[in-house]
Amino acid sequence: MARQARFPARHGWLVWVAGLLPLAWVVWRGLSGDLGPDPAKALVSHLGWWGMVWLIACLTVRPLVQLAGWPRLFPLRRWFGLLAFTWLSLHFLGWAWLLLGWDAGSIVSEIGKRPYILVGFSAWLLLLPLALTSTRTARRRLGRRWQVLHRLIYPAVLLGLLHDFWLQKSGYGEPLLFAAMIVLLLGWRWHHSRQRGGPASAA
Repeated sequence: MARQARFPARHGWLVWVAGLLPLAWVVWRGLSGDLGPDPAKALVSHLGWWGMVWLIACLTVRPLVQLAGWPRLFPLRRWFGLLAFTWLSLHFLGWAWLLLGWDAGSIVSEIGKRPYILVGFSAWLLLLPLALTSTRTARRRLGRRWQVLHRLIYPAVLLGLLHDFWLQKSGYGEPLLFAAMIVLLLGWRWHHSRQRGGPASAA
């Protein structure tokens, strides 16, 4: 168990390099004019897409560990969750900067009058306390409350999915694929928790 606990400290940088490498590719595409007629909007969309990918990856770790018997993968939940929060924070910052020019009035107005933005912002707010309490120290201090708090990932991923559906103007292949994966993962958690006779574990 001690070796497993040291996994993030020794190899976490590899996860971060792999997790953020697509950012360089997306930025390069933007600079080279390969993101279509509205590169700013396309860039913001790409940032949100990768955020959802890492959020789903975070939810995948526990089933993978329990089905395949790979307990050493457990620490990846924290890194995948932090990567998801990083990408989604960049998604929000890109929207506020590239599309609204850091105009505080416009940002507040858009969040208030456009439901799909409010839903996405709400998902980000739910993830914020999870990122802030992702350390071992926070987990120790919070005790059982940590598990309760980190179940916020479930409504967060559902709100993120709704946000993605709401943004689609044509073609729902991508959000439907996300939805199928999320339903499968949450359904597995529900079934597993019923077998154990308790609530679903966080992530």
